[in-house]
Amino acid sequence: MTTPLDIAVVGATGSVGETLVQILEELAFPVTTLHLLASMESAGSSVMFAGKKIKVREVDSFDFAQVKLAFFAANPAVSRSFADKAQQAGCTVIDLSGGLEDAVAIVPEANAATLASLKFPARIASPCSAAVALAVALAPLRELLDIERIQVMASLAVSAQGREAVNELARQTAELLNARPLEPRFFDRQVAFNLLPQVGAIDEQGHGALERRLVHESRTLLGLPALKISATCIQVPVFFGDSLSVAVQSRRPVDLAAVNHALEAAESVELVDRDDYPTPVGDAVGQDVVYVGRVRHGIDEDQQLNLWLTTDNLRKGAALNAVQLAQLLIKHMA
Repeated sequence: MTTPLDIAVVGATGSVGETLVQILEELAFPVTTLHLLASMESAGSSVMFAGKKIKVREVDSFDFAQVKLAFFAANPAVSRSFADKAQQAGCTVIDLSGGLEDAVAIVPEANAATLASLKFPARIASPCSAAVALAVALAPLRELLDIERIQVMASLAVSAQGREAVNELARQTAELLNARPLEPRFFDRQVAFNLLPQVGAIDEQGHGALERRLVHESRTLLGLPALKISATCIQVPVFFGDSLSVAVQSRRPVDLAAVNHALEAAESVELVDRDDYPTPVGDAVGQDVVYVGRVRHGIDEDQQLNLWLTTDNLRKGAALNAVQLAQLLIKHMA
């Protein structure tokens, strides 16, 4: 029997944090005491867990020696500020923010074996939603494909940027539908009924931090550190659910029948029939799998595999992956 743990969730009032608490309850994760933490602005509110209201406290004054495991679901700056403190207190950290560069990125369906080599208290990264989806879909195909290059275009829901971004899309949509003047607030321009081919600031080479994170984490998850990956992240006017258009270049012809068979048998993958296709709203949102559709060769190129992926960015792409990591971790922590 698994021994229950005292656990902390940092960023408990955010979209990912609230989803994480919900999934801990859904999966009956063995929790003795759950400590919910947030910034001073959010402290004092309450979040429901297992039929009880738990008061959210300030992370600044929390003693991490009280817990064995902490999820960091706030922004990267918070993770960088408190992760060291948590580890020094004997607490294993699972970071969802991407703020800890030395954390090991893990998706259970792709590289769970990495957990066996960790020393505790450990520092682990639950990757960005796009990297999770890509790893879940491609991990079962590694033996079938001699991957040379991957090109991915990630269409990202606004909810990854928090509740304020969701409210902004809703507000912009309402204003435009009611023929009122639009004044962008959270985003730097209109996002409703529009596509923004840049998510966040870009560096001198023209790449965004999330694009670089997607590339780095995907290489780690697939165990291919030298893999060539081209990534473009697009902000789309969708509240929930990320979607990826993926082109995988193989050094040998791709056997589509074998690919489909592997995807049908893969854990956490839902393969959609050839005459259909999955969408965020109609399929992925609220579900705990990565939907894969439009499986095909490149046009006149049988060494290329094209895929369409979609998943719930808050559940499978973030909170669920982190909790699944914790479920594996507690076996090693015993």
